[in-house]
Amino acid sequence: MARQYTLHRTAQSPASGIDYVAALNAEQYQAVSSPPGRALVIAGAGSGKTRTLTYRVAWLLDHGIDARQVLLLTFTNKASREMTERVRELVPHDTSALWAGTFHSIGSRILRRHAEDLGFNRSFSILDRDDQKSILSAVITACDINTKQRRFPKPDVLASMFSLVENTDSTLEDVIAARYDMFYDWTEEITRVRDGYIAKKLATNSMDFDDLLVMTVRLLEERPDVLEIYQKRFSHILVDEYQDTNAVQNRMIDLLAGKTNSLMAVGDDAQSIYSWRGADMSLILGFPQRYPGARVFTIETNYRSVPEILNLSNAAIRANSGRFEKDLRASRDGGGAKPALVPLADPRTQAAFIAQRIIELRDDGIPLKEIAVLYRAHFQSLEIQMELTVRGIPFSITSGLRFFEQAHIKDVSAFMRFVVNRRDEVSFLRMVNLLPGCGAVAAGKLWSEWLKTGWSTKDSPPPLWSEILLKFKIPKKSAKHWEQLCYTLDELTPDGELARPSAMIFSILEGVYDDYLTATFDNSESRRGDIERLSEYGGGFDDIEEFLAQLSLMSSTDGEPTGERPTPDDEKVTLSSIHQAKGLEWKAVFLIWLVNGQFPNSRILEADDDAILEEERRLFYVALTRAKDELYLTYPMTNPKSYTGDVICQPSGFLDDFPAELIEEWNVGGDDPWADDEPF
Repeated sequence: MARQYTLHRTAQSPASGIDYVAALNAEQYQAVSSPPGRALVIAGAGSGKTRTLTYRVAWLLDHGIDARQVLLLTFTNKASREMTERVRELVPHDTSALWAGTFHSIGSRILRRHAEDLGFNRSFSILDRDDQKSILSAVITACDINTKQRRFPKPDVLASMFSLVENTDSTLEDVIAARYDMFYDWTEEITRVRDGYIAKKLATNSMDFDDLLVMTVRLLEERPDVLEIYQKRFSHILVDEYQDTNAVQNRMIDLLAGKTNSLMAVGDDAQSIYSWRGADMSLILGFPQRYPGARVFTIETNYRSVPEILNLSNAAIRANSGRFEKDLRASRDGGGAKPALVPLADPRTQAAFIAQRIIELRDDGIPLKEIAVLYRAHFQSLEIQMELTVRGIPFSITSGLRFFEQAHIKDVSAFMRFVVNRRDEVSFLRMVNLLPGCGAVAAGKLWSEWLKTGWSTKDSPPPLWSEILLKFKIPKKSAKHWEQLCYTLDELTPDGELARPSAMIFSILEGVYDDYLTATFDNSESRRGDIERLSEYGGGFDDIEEFLAQLSLMSSTDGEPTGERPTPDDEKVTLSSIHQAKGLEWKAVFLIWLVNGQFPNSRILEADDDAILEEERRLFYVALTRAKDELYLTYPMTNPKSYTGDVICQPSGFLDDFPAELIEEWNVGGDDPWADDEPF
């Protein structure tokens, strides 16, 4: 039997000089100074989560823990850098041996040392999304899958599909059935592609981002000797944003923590909003049961928002049953305005109100960079972008490209531009390049054939496009889709007359583009919403040429001010989806489109699933808690639809979750909101 010998390291004195009691509030101090063991810290919005984690690391170093024994797992590189920099500023100890980084970066670091144990070598390449798509394209070709009759999912969709399999511990068949049911008949072929993709990565000594987690877990499970190395090294493990962990990340944590290492997980169950990408909220809710004897600390003092906003936020989240009990308390004084509930006539009036109120807030001393407009989905920002542009109010968008710059909006526009201007080569080529099997060479030949017909120079479109275009020579793989495209063009110009914009968009989406969306983009539902919103916007135009001119003008202004007043680059209003806004804050926040079917969205209402609805309510809570001083909850009472006329909107059910006395309802009236205004 081996003799047990203990190595005693020279203890470091707590030389930082930090007065932890003075630097932290009582709740933070209790968590930071807790003894070794298993602990869950429920840190509410704006309660100083980063500060708590940073001081916990400093506390460990100040109490004799070697930096090399500490592992800090985060979800973003930015968070990792911020925390390690703060620790360096706090303590005089050498922190270079501390491991801090995202789950993926820590996995990569481990794999670089032990890749040979998995059949790779240490110089393996890490594939980004474009690399993945290239390999998947090659694998699809090698599998010789017949895609002539139906669209096979594009590499981007396959990559998202395979990622969900890895991050949720689900089977491929289950993922397809639950999230990609339109491809269920392709399950056998998709399975072959996945097998080929895995083999190709091994053959090319490459790993994708999911592999950095999956392979790390596999290594630690298959090689107990390697696991022992890291369990002995990391005696103190800290995890940030624990509510966002998925099954693979949790397995990695459990393996490294073992039975004896200290583990402190910090998060907020009320801000768990990423189940769609694999996050499993049951992990944070079940932490005390998985780790018997674990301490649970709750940090409820909020340093961000005024009491009026926090009272509303607390009341809103209480409607959820699956949560840890907590109520955020404001450290700031109250007495300000209550959050405003603002019903408005329609989406355009909603946009006009927000733009006018932004100008008023700026005149009252709130910088534009301290103002945000938040929404559930990117397409809900259409009217806001238009109104801010018209008024010359600068804005930036964190939820994606400006509405009219998005690829799918440009794709749909190409159909309309071509039937209006039949000499528009750019639009024609963009349109036909959507066809499977139709590359640049084939598209160029089709353009030449079109010019030969003579219709490009005539004053009006042909009575029937299909009679002309179906005679063209088409690649065999494109034939069926080309035929549908021709019949769709017929619908855009019935009897040689240009249809209304909204009717054109509907025909394009239903006729050819919906299938393309589903097979091409992993966020096809969101993009479909954009196009439907564009159709509703087009309902306000009778003249297609006027509509296309407006689209061009909106694309070219780039949201910059049209007035003469110079504006600093960072002086812009922020437009953001709520998911993108998590972790950020502004003095004034407008939360828009609070109607059933928009927020919560229709898919969630139709699912009739309490767990899904509760996540949507957590998203609502996240939005509320981004506001520091002023909060405006707005919704249109009617929504003009292309064919059915004005639809009466039902206010979001989330507005029923709190007492009426917590808000102040505004009654907006006055002049025509779309009358000419002075530039900003």
